[in-house]
Amino acid sequence: MDKQYSPIGVFDSGYGGLTVLKELKKQLPKYDYIYLGDNARNPYGTRSFETVYQYTLEAIKKLFELGCNLIIVACNTASAKALRNIQQLDLPTIDPTKRVLGVIRPSVEKVVEISQSGRVGVLGTVGTVNSESYVMEFKHTLKTTISVVQEACPMWVPIVENNEIGTDGANYFVEKNLKGILQKDPELDTLILGCTHYPFLLESIKKYIPDHIQIVSQGAVVGEKLIDYLQRHPEMEMRCSKNQTTQYYTTESVITFEERAGFFLGEKLRASHVVL
Repeated sequence: MDKQYSPIGVFDSGYGGLTVLKELKKQLPKYDYIYLGDNARNPYGTRSFETVYQYTLEAIKKLFELGCNLIIVACNTASAKALRNIQQLDLPTIDPTKRVLGVIRPSVEKVVEISQSGRVGVLGTVGTVNSESYVMEFKHTLKTTISVVQEACPMWVPIVENNEIGTDGANYFVEKNLKGILQKDPELDTLILGCTHYPFLLESIKKYIPDHIQIVSQGAVVGEKLIDYLQRHPEMEMRCSKNQTTQYYTTESVITFEERAGFFLGEKLRASHVVL
């Protein structure tokens, strides 16, 4: 491996992280990227903390092997169940100069910036909601007056991955979950799409919420916060290679990944198989 080649790694349990990668390439186009999808073991949302931690750590180590010094865990479940342990317990042993970032903190920081009432809703997978990671992250921010309610949306990921977006069945579940979270707090002014698949449902979501509610979609936010991070950490920015290349790896069928990932990104791509 060329020592000068140090792409930014983007990891997800499946395909949703491609929405984050797409924004990163849009906002930071000069950098190199490697995307790794653990599609063979997807979904992570219903798995235990221990299992998600082990799977995520294996993926992180693989991306390090592939040359990454900076990795974005573009999966809410992995960010919720594994990121803190990896940052605090594993990185000091593996390589204290490398960094692994998630999607929860950037989303929380953005909400603190834009919410007027401090009444916030989180839409996520069962795993993300049960972890209460968003609730805990808000407690760690300076704006402690924020009130958080959550709603698990277990059908939303299957809807997206099976390309059922906009169908009557899809709209039924979107409306049901949005009614559920608004019943928990009718005064919400901000909603976090706490899963990287959910931006594909944005048009449906807008149909069932009041116009004044702001929606935080993670791809754009993570891109914005990564720019800020690299400006604040020039020593890491200098280690990131800049050839405008992207490589894709999957633990599942390459043919299936290329087809579905092409749908998420809106372009054709070539992928390679990897074993974790």
